[in-house]
Amino acid sequence: MSLRELQTLYASDASAADQREAFRTGEIPVAVYGLGKMGLPLAAVYAETCDNVVGADVDSDVVETVNRGDCHVKREPGLAELIAETVESGALRAVDSPTEAASAASVHVVIVPTPITDERDPDLDILRSVAGDIADGLDPGDLVVVECTVPPRTTRDELLPLLEAESGLSRGEFGVAVCPERTSSGRALRDIRGAYPKVVGGVDDESTRVAELIYGELTDNEVISVPNATTAEAVKVFEGVYRDVNIALANELAAIADDAGVDVNGAIEKANTQPFCDIHEPGPGVGGHCIPYYPYFLIERFDADFPLLRTAREVNDSMPAFTVEKVAELLADEGKSVADARVLVLGLTYRPGVEETRATPARPICANLTERGASVFAVDPVLDDAEGFDAEKLPLESLTDREFDAAVLVTDHEEFAGIDWSAFDPMVVVDGRNTLDLSRSSHRVYTIGGD
Repeated sequence: MSLRELQTLYASDASAADQREAFRTGEIPVAVYGLGKMGLPLAAVYAETCDNVVGADVDSDVVETVNRGDCHVKREPGLAELIAETVESGALRAVDSPTEAASAASVHVVIVPTPITDERDPDLDILRSVAGDIADGLDPGDLVVVECTVPPRTTRDELLPLLEAESGLSRGEFGVAVCPERTSSGRALRDIRGAYPKVVGGVDDESTRVAELIYGELTDNEVISVPNATTAEAVKVFEGVYRDVNIALANELAAIADDAGVDVNGAIEKANTQPFCDIHEPGPGVGGHCIPYYPYFLIERFDADFPLLRTAREVNDSMPAFTVEKVAELLADEGKSVADARVLVLGLTYRPGVEETRATPARPICANLTERGASVFAVDPVLDDAEGFDAEKLPLESLTDREFDAAVLVTDHEEFAGIDWSAFDPMVVVDGRNTLDLSRSSHRVYTIGGD
């Protein structure tokens, strides 16, 4: 068999060396479903590796942007250049029809959002829809790879049966594997190319083998195979749950700082010099599309009580109210009321430098302040507006033209380091991230976790 005849990898009789070569030279067409903040960098890395990628996204504006060689994902080092390069060379193109992408590919990589509903149940509707589209174009020898985070057993119990039923193929004629993304915004290319080991697990041994072969070409790091797809799913969920519980521990410790007279942040830093201790940092809340959601991928899908996970969620969800209460206490000490205060909220996104507001603690902080009668203003250099927040958005450069009674640092964007605090009249400040140095100012500062 020549490389030109080798267009699929699952159950192939070709040698592993020939399969790798066929993948690298573009004989194995790849489709990546979902071209968002994680999906577009993944598609670009696939394209630079194998020269034959179609990205599918239902947003026609995203598709048009990519096909122009432009990049709609902001603040991602190197991504715009890589998109321009791979589109110009023909290695990457985009379509707005997942079915069209499926008909052209033999490796199908799914990286679509998996949020939770208002009832906190995992919402897999987008994933199921894409799986149905893939099934329409699924051929014998194809491999489907799930990179998005899902509750354990999703691939085995839902996706595989769906793909079988809607494609007309039988189990064993095609492969399905899980390789959970381990990528952070702002460093996506570095993460995908090899900052961490890749974890792969398939619904059968052949699926695992093919996924291990493919990701061995994408990454400079190790590829770790696990016994099955469910284990691979669990790895990613466990990573997020660990962080949520750890942050909850830090937040509980921060709550005793005043009563104990302890600089909890400093104590955590010193405790972490012991190699068996890795306590995270306290803060005004936990946001984003990952950590606040993943505990519910277990809580809502399995019969266990999960008292620790539930408590961690309660602790972390309570931090915005804790933060606002500290604002109220500081204002009261100054003889002022929240109801009459002008409060500045610094940072609306859930992470510095990342244009993402899902589950951000800034939203309940703004809402709580507004409910108490405060006039709330917000500044965030990453966002164009404050839509969805109970706050009036101000430009960073005009802050010193205003007067405030209080300020709350929620997200420590690097741009905030240039704020001239001496230009403000004395006010109270709650530092939610332990990053402000106002020691030379006359402002009264409370740091979450500080003494």
